[in-house]
Amino acid sequence: MVLLIDSINAIRDFLDTGGQVLLVIGVLIFAMWLLILERFIYFFNGFRSYKQGVKTDWINRSERNSWNAEQIREAMISRAGMRLNTNLSLINVMVALCPLLGLLGTVTGMIEVFDVMAITGTGSARSMASGVSKATIPTMAGMVGALSGVFASTYLQRKAKREVELLQDSMVLDH
Repeated sequence: MVLLIDSINAIRDFLDTGGQVLLVIGVLIFAMWLLILERFIYFFNGFRSYKQGVKTDWINRSERNSWNAEQIREAMISRAGMRLNTNLSLINVMVALCPLLGLLGTVTGMIEVFDVMAITGTGSARSMASGVSKATIPTMAGMVGALSGVFASTYLQRKAKREVELLQDSMVLDH
């Protein structure tokens, strides 16, 4: 219990050091990773049964060699691709927002530094330190969130493309 309280206090101190923008970045990164985890779970759990159902529907068709059958095949593959790409655009937007919010934190922290300089003069480094930390910590958090999200998003996009290609290869037209 003491460890939990100490952890909560450490997180609160970190958020106070980084300013209000750091809290927004934290919420954004949390939401982004929830969506990323949902996509991973779907790719490795839910899509397998859906893909098997699509293949079974295709194999059970009595006619697989006409223009109409080819259009039905393309529609089935397209629906599977849409299912695979769900939320990937939103994840990419969140990845792009992370460094922008980090820059917003930099600006607000530097404004605080300049306010302190205007009030106390240019010689007080100790009074400027909180503004400098409010300028650098959100930038770092935004970049860490963006980099982790870019790697996950790129992997998910490649996995979705590969799954669509595998589905296309498995649904053969009879000629």
